[in-house]
Amino acid sequence: MSGKAASGPSNLKLVGLVAAWYAGNTLYNIYNKKATNMIHAHWFVAAAQLVVGIVWSMVMWGTGMRKMPNLTAADIAACVPIGLFACLAHAGSVLAMGVGAVSFAQIVKACEPVFAAVVGLLLPPMDVKPVLAYAMLIPIVGGVGLACVKEGKGVDINVTAFAWASMANLAAALKGKMGGSVTKSLKGDKSKNMDSANVYAVMNIISFLFNVPMVVIAEMSTLQDEWDKATAEHGAQALITNIALSGFFFYIYNEFAFAFTANVGAVTSSVLNTAKRVIIIVVSSIVFVEPMERNTVIGSAIAIGGTFAYSMASKKKPAAKKKKA
Repeated sequence: MSGKAASGPSNLKLVGLVAAWYAGNTLYNIYNKKATNMIHAHWFVAAAQLVVGIVWSMVMWGTGMRKMPNLTAADIAACVPIGLFACLAHAGSVLAMGVGAVSFAQIVKACEPVFAAVVGLLLPPMDVKPVLAYAMLIPIVGGVGLACVKEGKGVDINVTAFAWASMANLAAALKGKMGGSVTKSLKGDKSKNMDSANVYAVMNIISFLFNVPMVVIAEMSTLQDEWDKATAEHGAQALITNIALSGFFFYIYNEFAFAFTANVGAVTSSVLNTAKRVIIIVVSSIVFVEPMERNTVIGSAIAIGGTFAYSMASKKKPAAKKKKA
């Protein structure tokens, strides 16, 4: 049987990428929560996680398993704003899950399309979505709001976790808005060796460089005390293991997510990213015994369903006009 030129990635490869993405993301959330439960120096944890990714990239480049990026000073300068927002998106998520439940942080992060829609309208070039996409923002916001209503208590919000998760959402929206054209340009120039994996690796390094000053400003004065307290209570090996594994799975799941998006496009990736939140919420609720009241379950389902619908509606283009004969 004659071989045919592959028209795209095999289904087996795509399934493998999704499985690795989901598994890595779920394990990252588990080990990240364990690490932030042990030590109350969450900017430090976020920075340490990025170090693991940097070591991984250096090994890949140093051994020749992956081509090293070939970037000019101008290329790096163009990546700096994206790295800044990547830093804030990552740190915001770590801090949100550090001070609150993983499930709550994931529910709030389902609001990311709301931030993306606003950023798309405010920053040039303006990105106007179909009316149906904007309509889907209503169930997203409403679902998150319902999830915050506790039976017999009324509105019950972990304000700090909500604020950090919202910062992560805004930073992710800004990263997507400002980074799209830059990363597309870098990937398009084969001489720069900037495939999806290397784009993420470079952003990870820049993100770390922005994270370090925040550790110094926010936590350096208490870091040694917090470390000593954490190692005395949990042991240095357990603390280092959880930080290292959270960093490893953070980097790996992002690599697989980037690779999957490069193969199938943003729409399919966005839809599966929505489904991923369901898995994380369920698993984290079981692992960390996080209570899921009726309103939380219904609200999160509505919000995640709205995010799914937004992902589908926002990419719909008007049907092409038929040419007259």
